[in-house]
Amino acid sequence: MKIRFSILALALMTATAVMAQDGDIKNDEFNPVSTGVTSLAITPDARGASMGDLGVATDPDVNSQFWNPSKYAFAYSNAGVSLSYTPWLRKIVNDIALINLSGYMKIGSNDNQAVSLSLRYFKLGEIQATDQAGSAMASINPFEMSADVGYSRKLSEKFSMGVVLRYIYSDLSYGGIAESVDQTKGASAFSADLSGYFTTYPVIGRNECQWSLGFNLSNIGSKISFNGGNDPAFLPANLRLGTAFTFPLADYHNLTLSVDANKLMVPAKPRNTDSKYYNEDGDFNQEAFSTDEQAWKDRSSISGIFESFKDHPLKRITYSVGAEYAYNQQFFLRGGYYYESKFNGDRQYFGLGAGFSLNVIRLDAAYMIATAQNSPLDQTLRFTLSFDMDGIKGLFGRN
Repeated sequence: MKIRFSILALALMTATAVMAQDGDIKNDEFNPVSTGVTSLAITPDARGASMGDLGVATDPDVNSQFWNPSKYAFAYSNAGVSLSYTPWLRKIVNDIALINLSGYMKIGSNDNQAVSLSLRYFKLGEIQATDQAGSAMASINPFEMSADVGYSRKLSEKFSMGVVLRYIYSDLSYGGIAESVDQTKGASAFSADLSGYFTTYPVIGRNECQWSLGFNLSNIGSKISFNGGNDPAFLPANLRLGTAFTFPLADYHNLTLSVDANKLMVPAKPRNTDSKYYNEDGDFNQEAFSTDEQAWKDRSSISGIFESFKDHPLKRITYSVGAEYAYNQQFFLRGGYYYESKFNGDRQYFGLGAGFSLNVIRLDAAYMIATAQNSPLDQTLRFTLSFDMDGIKGLFGRN
């Protein structure tokens, strides 16, 4: 018996649960895009999650590597480190989690450049493997991970750009359990990100506000191949655009409103349930389906990006809106909403969160409330602990 644990199967459980409650959705109207290494698209930090999974244009923080690494060039502190922990799909299992470590450091005499890095590890818990007869054989511990390094630089007083290089490894294998079991090996891939960030400070009335725009092209790279190359998959190449506007409510009180639009740049895989493969009598056209499926497998990652814009592009866009209230940059309250169409998976949920900053340490927490009944993403928690390295140096009296 071939046993393979797939992150994709878990990710799509959300859409399946929603679809089961809406029986009038036609099959062709429900077509989520599948990718390899789906964990790369999971929001790692509590701040972004609490505002509905957004952050491409918000103020720079330690976790900008995921949202928009070009923001590091505008960071207020010279260095920082953060650790985030997300128990994932906790309504179904209790041993799947995402762990993310991020950090950055300003370089150069003009304080206009930064280097950054992040390491993420997505553990899928322990799974019991069985043979053809259903007898227990051994336990396996599949995981996915990525490591990346980035560089960002101000190109003017208001605009910066950044690049990130990423190594990705996915081990969903069970090789070595027994000779009678079909074996697979871990797969690796490389990708790059390109981002930009623009920020300005308009004066409205008597108040100085902040308006920012951002974009991030992420995970542009090679395909990842499982099962000896027989099962190729696209990385979750993604385009994110967003804007944020901050204005003062009173002394020490600020409110930020943000909007992100997100487009997964991956072509949908042909399905044998699509109506175009059936004639009026209900007969299935195997030849046409096999031709389209092979063409999907042979398509390069770059051509796949362009192909993705031909496949119901408006229905493939997800939207996030969020707000953040800050008191003296020490206490934060956040909220947001994430929307995805029924065609693309129907994930819709609210994010709530809070943060507290004291000298060198900042703690953020987020909580997800799904609007779909029985959603496995409901009640998802995230925690992020951040350290301001400038503040730590100050505690020890070092300049």
